Amino acid sequence: MSSVPPTSASPSARRLPMAGVLRPGRPSDIWFKPALSVVAAVAPPDLTLLALGRLDLAMYAMAGALCALYTHNRPYAARAAALLWVVLGMLGGLAAALVTASLTGSAVVLVTVGALLAAAQKALCDATRVGPPGNVVLTFVSSAALFVPQSLDRVPGQLALAAATGAWAWLVCMAPALLRPHGPERRATASALRAAAAYADTGGAGEGHAAARAAGYAAVQAAWQSLLSTRAPARTRRALERLVVRAEVALAAPADADAARLRAWARTLRSTGPVPHTALPPAAADELLGAEADETLGAEPSRSLRARLGPLTPLAARTALGCALAGYVSLALGIGRPYWALVTAASLYQVNIALTWNRAVQRVVGNVVGVLVFAAVVPLAHLGGAALVLCCVAFAFGAEALISRNYWLGSVCVTPMALLITEFAGRQRPGELMTERVVDTVVGALVGFAAALAVTDRRAGDRVEQALTAADRAREHATRLLADPHPGAAALEAARRRLAIALAELRATADAAAGEWWQRALPQERVVLAEQSGHRTLAATARRQGLLPDRGPDTETEDARP
Repeated sequence: MSSVPPTSASPSARRLPMAGVLRPGRPSDIWFKPALSVVAAVAPPDLTLLALGRLDLAMYAMAGALCALYTHNRPYAARAAALLWVVLGMLGGLAAALVTASLTGSAVVLVTVGALLAAAQKALCDATRVGPPGNVVLTFVSSAALFVPQSLDRVPGQLALAAATGAWAWLVCMAPALLRPHGPERRATASALRAAAAYADTGGAGEGHAAARAAGYAAVQAAWQSLLSTRAPARTRRALERLVVRAEVALAAPADADAARLRAWARTLRSTGPVPHTALPPAAADELLGAEADETLGAEPSRSLRARLGPLTPLAARTALGCALAGYVSLALGIGRPYWALVTAASLYQVNIALTWNRAVQRVVGNVVGVLVFAAVVPLAHLGGAALVLCCVAFAFGAEALISRNYWLGSVCVTPMALLITEFAGRQRPGELMTERVVDTVVGALVGFAAALAVTDRRAGDRVEQALTAADRAREHATRLLADPHPGAAALEAARRRLAIALAELRATADAAAGEWWQRALPQERVVLAEQSGHRTLAATARRQGLLPDRGPDTETEDARP
């Protein structure tokens, strides 16, 4: 086993990073899907309202239409159910906001309700892994609705309009199933193959190999989850499963992997041609892709909602406190739209302090640049209602086209879109609008980040310990099966996958905890040792299954990677 130098205790606070925070990355593989979907969902309702002379209702129409941003990475059977819950969640938040606005005019009460809604939306979206865009769109809708003059008699009609456009958004997101019914599963499998090829390029050693390996296992796990929820014909599903197994094998033994072949398979999956066929050895044939493996892979997502919400308590508390304080400070400064500061704070919170800081910088830069873009575009938008609608639609498309490259680039388009939406109810003074937006952005970012520092996540270290224990147990179970002269094929496959899931969870948990402040030292050395021994066991298990050539009795030593 490779030795690992001792790791010094983690400091209670770390230097906040600046390098690379604004650097653009590669766009998402499916950036065009939410971009086109939001255009198809937003434009028809808004243009219809324009023709009817009721553009003042466009905010409620957009509330439902913006649901078209969600669930594009899910198979269509799972997408149908998840998107329905997104629409219902949007309607629930909107209803709470409209009723509250009808019953009270107290800005303090409205900010408080908005902060509580934002915390609930953040916790539920993270627990159910609905996203991107996660809670931010839902919080924007409910927070904006809180500060629109309201009466109870108008609420049913406004909710009905939002429900109708939400149903339209559901149809828009489901429509591609008519042309390519198994596209999401194919894309998820292709992503796993590309990630495995990227790790194979490193040979399992050298700079960046650990990050490439973690990304590979995350992509493989996402592919398995996609296949578990598919309704593809058995033949298609089995063909995709074999390719995911090939990706897993490449991650277990990168030195033996053929990166070019993995990428060729991925390119074929991205096209409309048949799924590539790859044979597996008898020991890893179809019986390993059956019910027992499915049960193993479905174990983590099947945890109760309550169990998944528990670890998110500090994050929800940060969101509630940060959003409330940001709104209160905005009110104290006399800003007429404190929900902008509230939404800015709600958009910051990530899994740890370091990532929250990154998001704060990206949000401020993107919003300031976006205000300048609004200043350039507002004369065009003031030419008429049609120009206003088309500008909003164009910015909605631009936001989704850019946001996967870097959050600040997407914010450059989101900011002018949000400012233009305020003009649906009547023309605003651009100078005042821009000033308030910049002030609220700075207030929301500063106060929101301060709340993240104040609300500590002391249990981050406990979760690392739990993940270490789970990884050790999974490795020990696989080792016992390897010592058995005749282990069951399905049991060996299930053990291999369980260990792969445990190692992926360990890496994700350790990375999240490493960016958290005010906690005890993390067991970094134990994490590295657990990963090394776990990945050696994965390679040995793959060889025992016949998925890799046998290297002889010293396999485990040779497979060790620093």
